[in-house]
Amino acid sequence: MMITVDQIARSFSLKQVMLALALSMSLLTLTVVQADIGAPEKEELKFGFIKLTDMAPLAIAYEKGFFEDEGLYVTLEAQANWKVLLDGVIDGQLDGAHMLAGQPLAATIGFGTKAHIVTPFSMDLNGNGITVSNTIWEQMKPNIPMQDGKPVHPIKADALKPIVEKYKAEGKPFNMGMVFPVSTHNYELRYWLAAGGIHPGFYDPKNGDIKGQLKADALLSVTPPPQMPATLEAGTIYGYCVGEPWNQQAVFKGIGVPVITDYEIWKDNPEKVFGLTDEFTKKYPNTTARIVKALIRAGHWLDENNNANRAEAVKILAKSEYVGADAEVIANSMTGTFEYEKGDKREVPDFNVFFRYNATYPYYSDAIWYLTQMRRWGQIAEAHDDAWYEQTAKSVYRPDIYAIAAKELIEKGTLKAEDFPNFATETGYKPATNAFIDGKTYDGRKPNEYLEQFDIGLKKDEKI
Repeated sequence: MMITVDQIARSFSLKQVMLALALSMSLLTLTVVQADIGAPEKEELKFGFIKLTDMAPLAIAYEKGFFEDEGLYVTLEAQANWKVLLDGVIDGQLDGAHMLAGQPLAATIGFGTKAHIVTPFSMDLNGNGITVSNTIWEQMKPNIPMQDGKPVHPIKADALKPIVEKYKAEGKPFNMGMVFPVSTHNYELRYWLAAGGIHPGFYDPKNGDIKGQLKADALLSVTPPPQMPATLEAGTIYGYCVGEPWNQQAVFKGIGVPVITDYEIWKDNPEKVFGLTDEFTKKYPNTTARIVKALIRAGHWLDENNNANRAEAVKILAKSEYVGADAEVIANSMTGTFEYEKGDKREVPDFNVFFRYNATYPYYSDAIWYLTQMRRWGQIAEAHDDAWYEQTAKSVYRPDIYAIAAKELIEKGTLKAEDFPNFATETGYKPATNAFIDGKTYDGRKPNEYLEQFDIGLKKDEKI
């Protein structure tokens, strides 16, 4: 039976009706604000990773039950190298993975394997270093200022340049290792070398060159992270850029000296991301948001109370199924210190950052920096306007998904609003910064203007 407004009015006073309507609207609003992310569409998941300490958010989310809190039953599986890992995500053998920040971007624009990969979560800041062999270090030391018997940091590539020039004059290749063509390590090593006047070489994919050694003074090639120390010890390479614990491993083995951290090359630089296919995020939106929720909690756990949980994290990461290196080696960087030359251990509290400084937020400006480096070294063969960089970044980096996960953590009281960017005003662009070893200013809204500042590297319409 239909009840009319007239009948309601005869039964209740106008004041009672208005009060009831107001209460109904309040309850409706409350329901909308506090609406939970729906049940996961896919509960059993397999994630890939490489044995590096910055895979820590995955290990912690698993070990601390954060995935299970979201109704997700996750298997973590170490991968042989970055290509195998990427291929596993693309073909569906892996549902997602710990990835190099450049991998989703490179795949989406078609440098290497073509696939639309996205990231709703940045895994960490900093975490890498550049190590040289003992022989090279001894040759560099006369070129480095000293204070109280110790080298003055940061050490610039200017100290390496005379050695590279000597090798070149003698017809000897100066070989260095990095972990993958679109890795942060490749771009950081190139940045450091170029800032010291050492040309790291160009790529020319249109003409079939994917080695990246054209016109190079130092020849960079790919070496998987766990193999870096052994390759250095064998003399196949004279130095490398890699994440931990493989710089500290060289110190412990007495075969090399880390000369600089990436924190000193670019303060608080983005490092790894969590990558999934665009198709996965559309097919399983609730699952995706729940994955991000668990990873945010893991990042927060790793940094909370001034890194109070790092000692426990080190023990977890030392397990063979994760990083599998000695806990002492992992602790050398994970607990806020970094050892350069043997016995020269210094305080570097932000060497590994997993949550503070909005480390987990996927900023467009971070994505655009990687794209500028791809362009600088020829991996992007053609010039593009600033709008292209922005559009590409927005197709890969997904702060909208991140915000869904973060807002629910705030609403549930798990984390606080001040732990995150202000989602009402956040643009996805960090302020312009000159916190680089060469003092250049980077503004993510002006990528072409940024490229114009460099003496070494492509800009404007230049081609190889």
